[in-house]
Amino acid sequence: RLSSGWCLGTPHWPCKSLKIRGVSGRAAPAGAVAFGVKHTEGVSVDVLFRGHAEPEAVSGTSTRWPLDEGTVLRFSMSQASSEVNDNKVRSGIPGAGPPQGENILPQCSSVPTGISLDVDADRDGVVEKNSPNKVPQPPHPTENPQAQWILSSLSPRGALGKLGLGTRGTRDLLDMAQMVLRTEGPQRLPRGYEIILSVSVNDADKVGVFHVQSKAFLRYVQVLGRRKLFHTVPYPGGAAELHFFVEGLRFPDETFSGLVSIHVSLLEPLGIPHSPIFIDTVVFRVAPWIMTPNTLAPVNLFVCSMKDNYLFTKEIQSLVAKAGCKLKICFGYINRGDRWMQNEIEFGYTHAPHKSFPVVLDSPRERGMEQLPVKELLGPDFGYVHKEPLFEAMASLDSFGNVEVSPPVCVAGKEYPLGRILIGSSFPASAGRRMTRLVRDFLYAQCVQAPVELYSDWLAVGNVNEFVTFVPTSDKKRFRMLLASPAACYRLFREKQKEGQGEAIMFKGKGTAPSGTVLSNDTLAQQNQYVQRCIDWNRDILKKELGLLEEDIIDLPALFKLDKQGKAVPYFPNTVTMMVLARVLGIPKPFGPVAGGECCLERQIRTLLEPLGLCCRFLEDVASYHGSLGEVRCGTSVQRRPFAFKWWHFTP
Repeated sequence: RLSSGWCLGTPHWPCKSLKIRGVSGRAAPAGAVAFGVKHTEGVSVDVLFRGHAEPEAVSGTSTRWPLDEGTVLRFSMSQASSEVNDNKVRSGIPGAGPPQGENILPQCSSVPTGISLDVDADRDGVVEKNSPNKVPQPPHPTENPQAQWILSSLSPRGALGKLGLGTRGTRDLLDMAQMVLRTEGPQRLPRGYEIILSVSVNDADKVGVFHVQSKAFLRYVQVLGRRKLFHTVPYPGGAAELHFFVEGLRFPDETFSGLVSIHVSLLEPLGIPHSPIFIDTVVFRVAPWIMTPNTLAPVNLFVCSMKDNYLFTKEIQSLVAKAGCKLKICFGYINRGDRWMQNEIEFGYTHAPHKSFPVVLDSPRERGMEQLPVKELLGPDFGYVHKEPLFEAMASLDSFGNVEVSPPVCVAGKEYPLGRILIGSSFPASAGRRMTRLVRDFLYAQCVQAPVELYSDWLAVGNVNEFVTFVPTSDKKRFRMLLASPAACYRLFREKQKEGQGEAIMFKGKGTAPSGTVLSNDTLAQQNQYVQRCIDWNRDILKKELGLLEEDIIDLPALFKLDKQGKAVPYFPNTVTMMVLARVLGIPKPFGPVAGGECCLERQIRTLLEPLGLCCRFLEDVASYHGSLGEVRCGTSVQRRPFAFKWWHFTP
């Protein structure tokens, strides 16, 4: 007896495999020990006898093979049929006449069509036919799969508030990745045969596939995604190409690696359900969300319009003009009394080989500004994604002042060309505040900016931007890391005291407190020793995880005091929490001791930063931001140009 089943031969040509199971009286004459096979020119025959390949029969002739258990015949075709049943295979027992001599192997007709599902697997802008990279082999379990599985990036517009339902026009297609179904064969399939596009249940909510509905009206209809798991493709006949367009509906996250598989199957009507005799698969990787560091050029500066920050918004207009970007003001009907722009949204972008556009990540905090991303930002070339925990309580560490990103760094020989994300948390062994797991896991799932967790729970607000930031420079390093430093502040004040300026007034015009009170206040000194230890803990982490030397770090003078809960708040406006607009810095005015007509804190900061080619502008924010435990950085958010580096060239 011979059992048969369809298998995959060459990349897109089906073949049939038959294995000898034994000999019975009905299958072969008594004493039969061998059989032969004849076939037409369009068919190739491979024979495996006891695990070894045997020579193929010459076309139109018969070669004998033993009727032994385990003999396998594999038939394939080198090209598609021009019509149904134009190629045949027949077997028989040498010396035996029909019909018994031909009933060992039933007559087989050729599978009539060649099928190939193709994408731009090497990301060169061309959808190659049967690229070997379109279906990668799974990596070793201990390896990060990203570098081996990057086959085609699709921009996740569906994840950005566009759910991918209904019809689309040609403009929408520019944001999607192209997928081509190529067929070659006769004008019609045999009766009952079907070509099916399909996606798994697990992937259906992560991808949308569109196909032309009307060329005349340029309308495209969704054929896969959401509740659509399969689509019957009308067979076009002959040699043809059917174009499909693919979009992502979700960014990678804690439950989704970013990989999506789409299959095409040729079904044979052997029963219910029909049997697949050929399957081809392509894999897409959803492009990640990428943060932009301060070293990238600013495009737009966003700020909320409040009753008490009118002078502030007027003052930053000149900074924006000097930096070559635009000022975008969010008015009260949208911000609804929420002034903390940076805490609500974080700007980044997504990038596929065919398209790049900005994407705003919306914080889970709900303080009044939640309508801003949807009503003011989301559009054809501007994306939006929101992560909202269902079962976790949110805290101030979920504000996006608690998410920073470094410039590109090299750590122990490993390059991070897109920088590394910095997340504030609590000490590993403590039960303090942490960022919501849903948001933290989302940041980790993007893979290309491997996050570093810092200790920020010692702060009342708890955001990392209260003690660390980065500024661009024109030297070989390209940037400096700035850290808040109580130790640097005490050194400066003691120097001024030795110079006879110990009675200089702080907070001039904002209430008075002599600097001598700072130096003689033992409680304040002890509190700042604790704060300095917390910052030094983070300093060591940052040096290790970002590959920094001491010469790459600048300590800016800062002082803190502890509230009733033992959490630190700035004693004077925190200059580290600044706006960085190219080489122009919008720094909170610290109102330090004034000597010789100039604030000694401002003079020190200029001395540290201006030699690096930076322009320091000090902005008064005491009434508008500092008094509410924030600074100018917390009240503004900057959209920046994307990296020139292509993320798919990076190996995590």
